Amino acid sequence: MSSIEIFFLAVALAMDCFAVSIVSGVILQRMMWRTMLMMAFLFGLFQAMMPLIGWAGMSFFSKAVAVYDHWIAFALLAYVGGRMVIEGWKGEESQSFRPERLRTQIILAISTSIDALAVGISFACLGYHEPSSLSFPLFIIGVVSFVFSLVGNGLGVCFGQLIARRMKPELVGGLILLFIGVKLLVTHLLE
Repeated sequence: MSSIEIFFLAVALAMDCFAVSIVSGVILQRMMWRTMLMMAFLFGLFQAMMPLIGWAGMSFFSKAVAVYDHWIAFALLAYVGGRMVIEGWKGEESQSFRPERLRTQIILAISTSIDALAVGISFACLGYHEPSSLSFPLFIIGVVSFVFSLVGNGLGVCFGQLIARRMKPELVGGLILLFIGVKLLVTHLLE
């Protein structure tokens, strides 16, 4: 793959991180740099490591991962998003989606990076036979996801104040996470 193709692949993988980060920023409603940097780091790390895991496990688990990856991502996003919608509808302060919690950040990082496993499998099929040959693509994927997550959080904070005045951020955020989960599921089922 060329550098341009790797960059566009990284952008495509980072889009879910970007959307979830916007939701996080909407919930945070203020710049919490420690939380935002940790989330961006985890998103970048998981987006970069999942292709490596997919590449390494290609011979052992490729068929099992391809069969269930979309269901796992859907279940994680539906769980978090569904709880946010319920709590937002009831008017309670969100307890399930607290972007400042490490547990929430890890769940979101895993659920948004599961598709990257398939990318790792495709890397193995495209001739990336040595782990060292993956260093550049994985670095680009991680950096792009980090940047998109940080920008998404910032945009969410900026627009979160506008959204919070008109509607409940937890409800909007939950609906967005549910939409992302359904989109992942439908996309994989139609393939």
